[in-house]
Amino acid sequence: MNLKKIVLILLLVSCFAAYGQNKAGKDTATVNALLDESKSLVGSDSAKAVNLALQAKEMAHELKYYKGEAYALKGIGMVYYMKGKYAETLDYWNQSLQIFEDIKFDAGISNMLNNIGAIYFNQGADAKALEYSLRSLQMAEKIGDTLRMITTLGNIGSIYHNKKDPKALDYLLKAIPLFKNNKHVFEYVVVTGDIGEIYFDNKEDSSALEYFEKSIKAADTTYSSAFSVNGIGKLYLREGKLTGALQYHNKALGIARKFGDNLQVVRSYRGIADVYMKQGNTSLAIDYYKQAKTIAEGMDDLKVELKDLYQDMATAYSKNKDFSSAYLYKSLYADLKDSLYNIETKKKLNQLQFDIELSKKEVEIDLADVQLKRQKFAKWVLVVGLGMVMMITLLIFRSYRIKARTNKILDHQKVEIENLLLNILPSEVAKELQVTGSATPRNYESASVMFTDFKGFTSIADKMAPQELVEELNTCFIAFDNIIGKYNLEKIKTIGDSYMCAGGIPTPDEDHVFNMIKASLEIKDYIVQNNKRRGEEGLEPWYLRIGIHVGPLVAGVVGKKKYAYDIWGGTVNIASRMESNGEPGKVNISSDTYELIKDKYDCIYRGKIFAKNIGEIDMYFIEGEKIPGVNKEINIREYSN
Repeated sequence: MNLKKIVLILLLVSCFAAYGQNKAGKDTATVNALLDESKSLVGSDSAKAVNLALQAKEMAHELKYYKGEAYALKGIGMVYYMKGKYAETLDYWNQSLQIFEDIKFDAGISNMLNNIGAIYFNQGADAKALEYSLRSLQMAEKIGDTLRMITTLGNIGSIYHNKKDPKALDYLLKAIPLFKNNKHVFEYVVVTGDIGEIYFDNKEDSSALEYFEKSIKAADTTYSSAFSVNGIGKLYLREGKLTGALQYHNKALGIARKFGDNLQVVRSYRGIADVYMKQGNTSLAIDYYKQAKTIAEGMDDLKVELKDLYQDMATAYSKNKDFSSAYLYKSLYADLKDSLYNIETKKKLNQLQFDIELSKKEVEIDLADVQLKRQKFAKWVLVVGLGMVMMITLLIFRSYRIKARTNKILDHQKVEIENLLLNILPSEVAKELQVTGSATPRNYESASVMFTDFKGFTSIADKMAPQELVEELNTCFIAFDNIIGKYNLEKIKTIGDSYMCAGGIPTPDEDHVFNMIKASLEIKDYIVQNNKRRGEEGLEPWYLRIGIHVGPLVAGVVGKKKYAYDIWGGTVNIASRMESNGEPGKVNISSDTYELIKDKYDCIYRGKIFAKNIGEIDMYFIEGEKIPGVNKEINIREYSN
C-alpha cells in the first residue's frame, strides 16, 4: 500500500516547515538563519547540523523566543531520525511538542503529533501511532490546515490497513472532500489509488475500478500512475478479461519505467506473466517472470516481492515440465522465506531495544522531575518553618496510608504477573526469571522441532470473512495445544497460519522424538476429522503440512519488557524446510528423525532436498506405527524435482 510513502515523505517535507519568522529583531532572525543552515546539513554533515541547532536553541531560550527553541529541538530530532536512532528522536520531539503546547502554537502541535505518530508507526507500535495521529488530525481540523488533515487521514488509514481493519477505508474516504481546486495532486493520486486497492481486496470491483481511474486521471503525465494502472490489470485478470489485463499491465510498465519506479516495474512484469500463465503460455510467462526477478534481485527492499516471484517461477517451470528449474526456484523460495523470517525476528529484537531505550529516557525524565520537586519542597519548608510542623505530620500520615494501599495493589499485581509468566513461559524458565531476574539461554544436544502450516492459506483467507477465518484458525490451534500438552511438548509460537513446537525442552526427555511423532499423527488425524465436519457443512477443507527434524538447538528468553521463549539453530531451519517441502495430509521427517524411529514406524523414502550450509538431506513420510508380526512392503519412490 502507498500510504507508508505519505508518512515518510510528509515527515521529511514538513520537518522543517516554516517556523514562523519573527521579524521583531535581528537576534530572532539570527536564530532562524541558524535553523536554515542546520536544515541544509541534515543529510550531509549531521554533527554540524546538531551544533547549529543547539546554538539556535540556546539563543532562542535567552531571547524567550520559544517558537524558535521548539523548532531547534525538532531539527535535532530530525538528525537522529535520519540516523535511525528513534529513542533519541522521540526525546527531542517530545520536548519540542511540550514547548508548542506551552505557547499554544496549534500548527506546531499538529506537526509534532503527526511526526511522533510516524515514529511509532515505523516501529510497529500501531496503538501509539494511532493515538498521536488522531490527536494531530483533531488539531489540524481545529486550525483548518487542509494538507495536514489529508496527510494525517492517510496515515490513520495506513495504520488501520496494516491491522486489516475496515476503518482504513472510512478514513481514506474522509480525505476525498478535502481535495479542492486541483490542489495537492500528488496526495490525491496516492489516496485514490489506495482506496482502489482496498476495494480490490474486498472484491468490490466496480468501486475499485472507479478509484483506480480517478487516480490515473489525476496523475496525468506529471505523477506516476503505475500503481493504479497495475491495479486495473489485476482486476481484469480476476474477471477473466485477459486482453484488457495485458494492455493495462503493459501500460503500467511504460509509466513505471518513465518515472523510475522499480517496484511497479517488477509488479508490471509479474502481472504480464500472470496473464500468460492464465492463457497457458508458460514459456512466455517465464520470460517475464525472469525480467521481474532480475530487477527485484538488485534491490534490498523488494525481498517480499522476490520471494513471491520465486514461488511463481517454481510453479511455471513445473507446469512446463522443467523439473530441475522448478526445484531450483522452490529452493530459492525456501531460502528467502527463511531469510525473511530471520529479518522479522531481528526487527522484533530492534523493537525490544527501542522499548528499552525509551524506558530509560522515561526514567531519566521521572528522576529529574522528582529531584525538582524535592528542591522546591526543601525551599518551602525553610520558608514556612516550625509553624507547618503539624501539616507535615498530617502529610506524612496521609503518605503512609497511600503507600499501604499501593503495596496492597502491588501485591495483587505481583500475583497476576506470576500467573501471566506461567502462561507464556515454561514453568522452570518463569521461576528462574522470578528468582534471578533473567533466564540463561541453554544448549540442548537433542531436541525435536515440528512446524505446521496450511496449504494455500492466502487463497483461503481471501474467501473467508476475517472473523470466520480467525475463529477457525483458533479452533485448530487450541486442538494442537491440547495434543502437544498431552505429550509433554512445548509450544513455541504461531506465525500467521504456521504452528511451531519443540520436544525435549526446557526439561530434557529421552522420549521426546516419539512423543513428537505421536503428536504429529494425532494432529494429522484431527485435521482429517475437522475436514469431514467442514465438508458436511458445505465448507472447503483445510490441508495441513507437517515437518519434523531432530538435532541440537539453543533455547532462551528474548527481551526484557515483553518476554518470549524462543529457539534457534540449524535444527529449526531444517524442520521448517521439512514442512515447506512436505505434502498436505503427510508428516514429512528428516533422515536423522527416521533413524531414531524406523524400528517402530513404517516410513516411505521420498528423496533428497538441498539445505543451505548443510548439504543434502533425505526425507521420509511416516505411514504409521509398525504392526508386530506383519512385514509391510515399503514402496520406494524418487522425489520429483
